[in-house]
Amino acid sequence: MQDKMSLKQLAAVSLMLFAMFFGAGNMIFPPVLGAMAGENLIPAMLGFVAGDAGLAVLAVAAVTVVGNNLDEFGNIVGKGFSAVFGLILYLLIGPLFALPRTGSVAFEIAVIPFLTPGSSTFIPSIIFTAVFFGLAFYLSSNPNKIVDIVGKVLTPALLISIALIFGAALINPFGSVGAATGGYAANPFITGFIEGYNALDGPAGLAFAAIVITAVQAYGVRDKGQIAKYTIISGLGAAVLLAIVYYALAYLGACSGALGTFANGGQMLTAITSTTVGTWGVGLLGITVILACLTTAIGLTTGFGKYISEKYPSISYKLVIIVTTLFSFAIANVGLSRLITLSLPVLLIIYPVTIVLIVQAFFHNQIGEHRGVYWGGVLCALFVSIIHSLGLNLGSVSELVAQLPLYSTGMGWILPAVVGSIIGWFVPVGRK
Repeated sequence: MQDKMSLKQLAAVSLMLFAMFFGAGNMIFPPVLGAMAGENLIPAMLGFVAGDAGLAVLAVAAVTVVGNNLDEFGNIVGKGFSAVFGLILYLLIGPLFALPRTGSVAFEIAVIPFLTPGSSTFIPSIIFTAVFFGLAFYLSSNPNKIVDIVGKVLTPALLISIALIFGAALINPFGSVGAATGGYAANPFITGFIEGYNALDGPAGLAFAAIVITAVQAYGVRDKGQIAKYTIISGLGAAVLLAIVYYALAYLGACSGALGTFANGGQMLTAITSTTVGTWGVGLLGITVILACLTTAIGLTTGFGKYISEKYPSISYKLVIIVTTLFSFAIANVGLSRLITLSLPVLLIIYPVTIVLIVQAFFHNQIGEHRGVYWGGVLCALFVSIIHSLGLNLGSVSELVAQLPLYSTGMGWILPAVVGSIIGWFVPVGRK
């Protein structure tokens, strides 16, 4: 037994983390960020990486501080909270948003470019997503090592595709970096940070933590402090790789102004690919994205199915994945742009709560039995986030909340969460 990991072992865990967090869906947000951030690309990109990869790494590390999995993480607040919180997170990275998005992204990048311009996409979308989620259901029902093998091949294939497009753009520039627009002109870092929510890697980090901890332990590391240390180091390695890929994609988006405007990152990436490497490149990228999205869909389906069937033994795994794939099929057909629009208000509510708990977890030993700290921080962050994201008009209450620092940027929950945590110290929640 050892409590040290070699550089080779750390690299292996870092690459595993990178592959877990980087899916085809992560390809569509950086180009849009780049197009809107323009000259403010660097601070916006730093914000995006912090809000996506940074939170994901902190999430994994936070779980190692308090336990070994998502349930133990939620238990620091209470078992009831843990059950509800865990279900919400798995719904987010499962049938509500992340899973339907695999079908939408695959259709947007791999099929739409080859349809007749101006023709309806509804029927083709129905047919494609029916086949896509039908395959996801079949392969989730019959786990096969081929899925793992294909997954290990497809991540490098996606990276090679991005590298080819980026390299072609550097050799033959198709446009120049434009001016910053919207929130990226005034607050590029914070706007990029919130944009990072869309990738859903923060909540995924909490769910994937158990896998990472098991991987570190497989190398003989047993000391809790060492597990946390190597988890953070491996996470930082994965974050650096993600940052490099995200920057390449964002730069392509920043130069895309000459190509016109696009409804979403999928359309933008297709236009950039067509311009830089031609139709054959669009086809190759499309095939790779379909297979990568399918692999991701299988992973999310099996993960959600196992979580629900183990949490609620009366519900069979087969029934869960049937309902999950049917529901995802229906949601995927609202369209990628609409799906992203619908998901943002929910993410603006869930993410602050998640961030508060991640930060509090690192002070778990100091907080001790003062569970009111967790509840105070969570409830205050949740209250402000609901008002902001849903635009609730509660009269003078909403007016007062709107005066909070950073409220206009979507970060107004920070001060209330700190104050609520302090007040919670003196509230005997969960104490005899």
